[in-house]
Amino acid sequence: MDGIRERKKQRTRRALIEAALRLFDEKGYEETTLAEIAAEADVSTRTFFSYFASKEDVVFFDTDTRLERTLHLVATRAADEPLPRLLQRLVRTSLLWAAEDENYALRDAPLRMRLIMTVPALQARALHLLFDSQLRVARALEEAYPDRLDPVEAAAAVGALTGAAKLAVMASIARGDSMERAGEAAVRATEITLRGLDSLAATGPDATAA
Repeated sequence: MDGIRERKKQRTRRALIEAALRLFDEKGYEETTLAEIAAEADVSTRTFFSYFASKEDVVFFDTDTRLERTLHLVATRAADEPLPRLLQRLVRTSLLWAAEDENYALRDAPLRMRLIMTVPALQARALHLLFDSQLRVARALEEAYPDRLDPVEAAAAVGALTGAAKLAVMASIARGDSMERAGEAAVRATEITLRGLDSLAATGPDATAA
């Protein structure tokens, strides 16, 4: 019974996400009301608030899950895994998660990116989430490599890698590429960045394994 209930909840959540994004695309973000989203998903407004606190939360529906997965991946890395290899694995795994996500994150990505770039409230929320997630991942990296990274080095690694990947994806989508091509651009950008981060692997016990 619990499994059936959970699947029903996931279907309702997805219906709300699809309804909201469809209405945002058709009517505009500011013009769309919570009541309209709920009606489009065939649920009550009260049910909407059981899943999301606001319209903003719908746009960033997968942020918390992706961050927790990333933190878990860092925390469970092999003791002898070199830092550059872990960073590359983080990017590739993140893209794989998006491609396999039951919420079809890759399919929704162009619309969500367009909303974030054009709606001031979403721009502000995106920046807050970006800085918060980068700080948390940087702290996780520092804890994973306590003898290798200080706070500044961990922050530099995360900031450089995240910035390169996100900007490459945005540039790729802006020129009309598919999400698959955008993912390839992200991987290429991170590989270029990782070559610049080699100095972080130049010393310490992992250096010989890189």
